[in-house]
Amino acid sequence: MSADVQSLGKVAVLTGGSSAEREVSLMSGAGVLAALRSQGVDAQAFDPAERELVELKREGFARVFIALHGRHGEDGTVQGALELLGIPYTGSGVMASAIAMDKVMTKRVWTAEGLPTPRWQWLAPDRQARETVMAVPDALGLPLIVKPPREGSSIGISKVEGYSQMQQAVQLAAQYDADVLCEEFIDGEEVTCAVLGQGADTRALPVIRIEAPGGNYDYEHKYFSEDTGYRCPSGLPTAEEAEIQRLTLAAYRALGCRGWGRADLMVRKSDRKPFLLELNTSPGMTGHSLVPMAARAAGMNYEALCLHLLRQATLDSRR
Repeated sequence: MSADVQSLGKVAVLTGGSSAEREVSLMSGAGVLAALRSQGVDAQAFDPAERELVELKREGFARVFIALHGRHGEDGTVQGALELLGIPYTGSGVMASAIAMDKVMTKRVWTAEGLPTPRWQWLAPDRQARETVMAVPDALGLPLIVKPPREGSSIGISKVEGYSQMQQAVQLAAQYDADVLCEEFIDGEEVTCAVLGQGADTRALPVIRIEAPGGNYDYEHKYFSEDTGYRCPSGLPTAEEAEIQRLTLAAYRALGCRGWGRADLMVRKSDRKPFLLELNTSPGMTGHSLVPMAARAAGMNYEALCLHLLRQATLDSRR
């Protein structure tokens, strides 16, 4: 084992957790754990749904790789606990994690910064009566997207084609979140762009173009289907790819992210304008995941990526 790897100390890979994305997190964690161990890191799996986080301190873990997705993993809560415990962790800090997890707050920040994102309406619990819901298509047009603002992996999301589907779509989203986000539908290509680093060292990885059957990039197609096509290199014109990378870096910096992240965007068919949808601060690391795919295209294999992210682990208080 090299002295460099040895200096990383005892590492906990946080995996599983209690969110709706637990199944995906277990897959991500298993991949990260195997990769780190293959590089000689003293890494162990740690499931916060089954153990108290304070055990990390008691058992002498020197740093944490967060392979959790969704609530209580990607939303600033685990990050805050690790700050209190004084254990450096991968990815964004408390504030950036909390904002990025909430798509409404993310949109507010991006809009204030002049970054393009689809038009939206926020339906708080007291704004989900039928007459309010049925007025949304008048403002955003049809089709439109209805989703819970604080979930990931396409959980609870609906594409609404007509007024008659609105109430059911809002009820589905409300099963996962008290608030509901209604968003203008952008007709075009879905792309994703990963980012590594912080400050002056931040860089965007190659863009990935997603080709899902029927344009339906849902939970099944994200993690289990072999039918989804991923194009990396994207095949997009050079200037278009560069603009997507520029926007992604601006979006990442606007939220105060660090370590790594991945923005999802739509490129409108009519004028090729890109729109930011969301930014993931703890992206998937499964066999189907997109950040490892983009890193490979940039010359960094899965094991090297995991080691790189672990080395970047830090605390807000150390910045």
